[in-house]
Amino acid sequence: MSQTKPLPAALQRWAEQQIGPVVSVRDASHDWDRSRLWDLKGESGVHHDLKVLPSVKFFTRESRAYRHVVPVLGHTRAPHLIDSRAQDLALLLTAVPGTPAKQLGLDTAEWRIVHQQAGALCARLHEAGELDRGDRVEAEASLNAAADGAEKYLARAGDRLNEDEQQLIRDHAARLRHVGPVPVGHVHGNNQPRNWLWSKHGLALVDFERTRPAGRVQDFVILATTQWADHPDREKAFLLSYGRELSDAERQTALDAVNCLAWGPDNGDAEVTARGRRTLDRLMREDRP
Repeated sequence: MSQTKPLPAALQRWAEQQIGPVVSVRDASHDWDRSRLWDLKGESGVHHDLKVLPSVKFFTRESRAYRHVVPVLGHTRAPHLIDSRAQDLALLLTAVPGTPAKQLGLDTAEWRIVHQQAGALCARLHEAGELDRGDRVEAEASLNAAADGAEKYLARAGDRLNEDEQQLIRDHAARLRHVGPVPVGHVHGNNQPRNWLWSKHGLALVDFERTRPAGRVQDFVILATTQWADHPDREKAFLLSYGRELSDAERQTALDAVNCLAWGPDNGDAEVTARGRRTLDRLMREDRP
């Protein structure tokens, strides 16, 4: 467990200029070193979130998302931006109610409801306005960019993959370059139950630091390799409310596996590492019986 991260005094003063006096501060960061998130409680009992992004790229993506994409989800379905402070890569946000779905011990029927609502919200996000010319170029190049990253991730993963596993990744990267056009839009970028807050009011999405123009399929990869792999009823519920089935080309998941096996151990994230290993083991059984 990481140590509690204190909120810098300068950031608390900045937040109080926007929302008034803060009576309590709680570290709500994820359990990895670069995560910085605090829950701020005001005098009236209203809560806000103060988030510090780990890089300029993530700050730019998330602040842009809150201004131009996230509002389509609706007032109670995602946080909303109050102010940003570029010099500190900080965002001050409204707080939405709920607990990450993965922490709730939901039963089979409840999981289906969660996935059904997630599919509807994902569809709204993907259809959030027309992409301008630059965004469309970026989105249409996203699968090739993912394929280009394969060698980088293989190098970082090192001996965590044997020669056959490395060749499988290269084979899938080559296939990805030839899948042809796929639907594009604004993707969440980290679409999974730890970023789905569930409450009596329904589902809300959080954490938009990876939101960008891309192939829409990139929002299904984590779900396909975790939730849907063992629970096809959840996939069916999600896609029914999303509005369409996935094509065969959109079901490529190998590059997520090597990404997980590069990033997870380097950042001490056992859950991401395990996801990568499960996916890679499954693909090895399917592709190389």
